[in-house]
Amino acid sequence: RLALERGSSAREALDVITTLLERHGQGGNCKEQPEPFVYHNTFLLADRTEAWVLETAGRYWAAQQIRGDRGWWSGDGEFSFAQAFSLERQPPRMEAAKARLRAGRELLRRHEGHIMAETLMSILRDKASGICVDSEGIRTAGSMVSVLPRDPARPCVHFFTATPDPSR
Repeated sequence: RLALERGSSAREALDVITTLLERHGQGGNCKEQPEPFVYHNTFLLADRTEAWVLETAGRYWAAQQIRGDRGWWSGDGEFSFAQAFSLERQPPRMEAAKARLRAGRELLRRHEGHIMAETLMSILRDKASGICVDSEGIRTAGSMVSVLPRDPARPCVHFFTATPDPSR
């Protein structure tokens, strides 16, 4: 939210987040019982003209501008942020995250060519897929859907959940 407040473009939002991340780090418990659980974040930063993916681990980060060719790495060899910063032995909860990713891709695929803001809201509320989490002391904290028309004469519209659970 600070990136939205302080940045007037996707690039400025990226600078806001990475500056704060380097200075203050990230953290805070996502749940406290039965044991603390902390995770790192991924951000999709977009405006009318460009978009960035920002991956974070502690105070470290990697950003990639999304281009039409969908290339994720332009250097020599193949780079994988996940492989570079993941634990050798993944905790069981990571399988749930991978399942949510697969479910999200499938739900998007079903609507391919006809995706509206309402479609995305429905996907973010989907509990059966695990995308909207409400179990084991972990809850989805909130969701956001943005409509960014390419025509600068049309306004951008941002929808935020007003409750901790997007299904409500």
